[in-house]
Amino acid sequence: MAAGEQVIRAPAQMGVLLKGVRRQQGLSQQELAFKAGGTSQARLSQLELQPGRFTVERLLLILAALDLELVVRPRETSTTPAEW
Repeated sequence: MAAGEQVIRAPAQMGVLLKGVRRQQGLSQQELAFKAGGTSQARLSQLELQPGRFTVERLLLILAALDLELVVRPRETSTTPAEW
């Protein structure tokens, strides 16, 4: 895994990641919602708390607004069960 990459295996991890990156960039929920276009602050808050409700389209818009991208690769084998 490259430096700065995050592995997301459960929806809750996505919410924590997005909230953390938003705060690192000094953005309020309102500012990120505006940058992502078509999202209200209330909806962004809900998505940070319950990220399992993202549509792929909404997730990609929010990632782009944070200057992030989604990368899909084969899963590394592990002896621990999935976190779902």
